[in-house]
Amino acid sequence: MRFNQLIILASTLILSVGCTKEVAVNQPASEATSPSPSSSVAAPTDSTAPAPDTVAKSGTFVAGEAPTEGMAQIVTENGERYLELDQAFKTSDRGPDLFVILHRSDNVLGSTQPPAYPLQEQDYVILGPLQKTSGAQRYPIPENVNLEDYKSAVVWCRQFNATFGVAKFDS
Repeated sequence: MRFNQLIILASTLILSVGCTKEVAVNQPASEATSPSPSSSVAAPTDSTAPAPDTVAKSGTFVAGEAPTEGMAQIVTENGERYLELDQAFKTSDRGPDLFVILHRSDNVLGSTQPPAYPLQEQDYVILGPLQKTSGAQRYPIPENVNLEDYKSAVVWCRQFNATFGVAKFDS
């Protein structure tokens, strides 16, 4: 009888530790993403105060093939440009191979065919894989990208060429 109690106690302890470990592993995905180490390193300046962020463009996400909500904005910080998705950002987790892109059209959904809203390669630039399906996140914009040429931010499934959601930038 004591042996059975010992086995039950050991099993409970192992399961408790296993569950605690999983929560700790998944916890960072629910927090706002901070800039990656490579994007947070700023060039030295003579000023002791950091340069304030300036917002160049912003827009609110609308659903394409998948429910998508929140805001996207392009900011400049210490001379570097970033696309930021706000804390309210949320899209479906059902897509594989999701990316964040900038698109040339100010009417991505109207210029493509439902239900997938497929895109043409010459119309967009990829900023990077979607970091997570909800919450704040930030993507560096390469220096060679002329922001005047891009009118929207898009969450896009590359594998199936499906547009999950679009944020048209305000003029």
